[in-house]
Amino acid sequence: MEPDRPAGVTGAATPGATEEASRVERGGAGAPVGDETVPAAPNTAPPLDEADAMPEGAPIPPWPALDPVAPEDEPLEPPHASARAGDPPAGRAAASPPVAAVEFDRVTKTYPRGVTALDGVSLRIAPGEFVFIVGRTGMGKSTLMKMIYREELPTAGRVRVDGMDVTTLPARRVPFLRRRLGVVFQDFKLLPRRTAWENVAFALEVTGTPRADVAPRVDEALEVVGLAARADALPGQLSAGEQQRISIARALVHRPSLLLADEPTGNLDPESSWEVVQLLAEINQGGTTVVVATHDKGIVDALRRRVIALQAGVVVRDEARGSYDGP
Repeated sequence: MEPDRPAGVTGAATPGATEEASRVERGGAGAPVGDETVPAAPNTAPPLDEADAMPEGAPIPPWPALDPVAPEDEPLEPPHASARAGDPPAGRAAASPPVAAVEFDRVTKTYPRGVTALDGVSLRIAPGEFVFIVGRTGMGKSTLMKMIYREELPTAGRVRVDGMDVTTLPARRVPFLRRRLGVVFQDFKLLPRRTAWENVAFALEVTGTPRADVAPRVDEALEVVGLAARADALPGQLSAGEQQRISIARALVHRPSLLLADEPTGNLDPESSWEVVQLLAEINQGGTTVVVATHDKGIVDALRRRVIALQAGVVVRDEARGSYDGP
């Protein structure tokens, strides 16, 4: 049985997510599905049953919505979720600092031929913060974002997300990490032959969400971004701003505690850019941690949130209520 769809939503008789999910489990982002090709992510994953044998540094599962269904008997828990050596006995209160939503500890990333994207970056983002990562093109913003969702690994240093050291996370458990995150991209990454509703649903279906839960969660996400009335539209029938809002709905449908947006306004006109950033601010007000990498001076100056500035891979400024260019 297919999950219920809103009236007017098409595609119930198409091969849909079942065929696509089967292809994903075989390890093939970018493989054709019927007459459609799903874009390949930069790193493609081996079949899941081979993940345990993968050497350190091997390719990890693809992103955003194409991770194979990870085994349900391996729940992903942060280190602070279970007792550790040295923890106080039960019944005794322990005074400990809150776990950071994101933490970089002296992180360096050097690519082949000696190109250094990040150089000794240390930062801490608390749960519930809204943070802009700013800097000109090539200053390391996208590399920093990719470190958080484990698309890239550092050459040196540690990256922690909700207390978990993602730099040492086994490849087979990366899908669990990514289910806790929402990621919004500059180029939307929508499936062109799937409706807005189906694009959002696909993110749930390929990760094994029970069918009974898919429809209400998709409807909820579309309501949040204000596009419930456009549920049956194909991406080509939507404006660029609407497409980006659909990609935000897809990122939200897993109800993540952390939302990452990498240049979310890069392909938008000023009016659509402002609408998207206002939507991100509203999501943050609901308690979600939001991190936005951008070189859009207008939106940074308008919102006056925390600003972390990168220059040549180095953090040169960190202001609580900052502007794009600083004081």
